[in-house]
Amino acid sequence: QVQLVESGGGLVQPGGSLRLSCAASGFSFSTYAMRWYRQAPGKERELVAATSSTGGVKNYADSVKGRFTITKDNAKNTAYLQMNRLKPEDTAVYYCNAFGWVGTTKYDYWGQGTQVTVSS
Repeated sequence: QVQLVESGGGLVQPGGSLRLSCAASGFSFSTYAMRWYRQAPGKERELVAATSSTGGVKNYADSVKGRFTITKDNAKNTAYLQMNRLKPEDTAVYYCNAFGWVGTTKYDYWGQGTQVTVSS
């Protein structure tokens, strides 16, 4: 059974930090690229950060560049999103996503989401 379980969300003051975790099971995690998305109330889901299957290639949305870091630990089947210097506009539900191919078939898995609230 495929599972992606996010954790680490919560309430933090502006300027603070959080680290989100995404624990994966039920598929070959090391062969999948990982992405973090977020969705704020009334807004579309936004791609925040992405990394290749090896973790060697990383991309970020302009809004988080220099503040967020995505990592992927294939030995632990876990992806992380380190979020520093958080702003109120970072408030959203954050989702991890695993994306990969087996032969010619694309696979796309999602976690249930974790709430991040940045407020004083």
